[in-house]
Amino acid sequence: MLLVNQNTFAADLDAGEQVFNANCSACHVGGNNAIMPDKTLKKDVLEDNQMNNVTAITTQVTNGKNAMPAFGGRLTDEDIDNVANYVLSQSEQGW
Repeated sequence: MLLVNQNTFAADLDAGEQVFNANCSACHVGGNNAIMPDKTLKKDVLEDNQMNNVTAITTQVTNGKNAMPAFGGRLTDEDIDNVANYVLSQSEQGW
């Protein structure tokens, strides 16, 4: 499925799901957080932490923060954009 975000980039949510499953699900399965349980990918938590937009999620995935490693350089910009859109979409659907 393709989704056009507020930056008008066409995101491929199916590709984003594949990136998520291969790189993120070990810690974030079901939108949870195995390392920092209070920092989930659930809609309300993303909103509380001002992470409820593609730009913020992309920055986090690219640069990492705290226990989360940086994926910039390991994933392409397109992969990061797709996974950011997938995470936001899933959070809005309740995972």
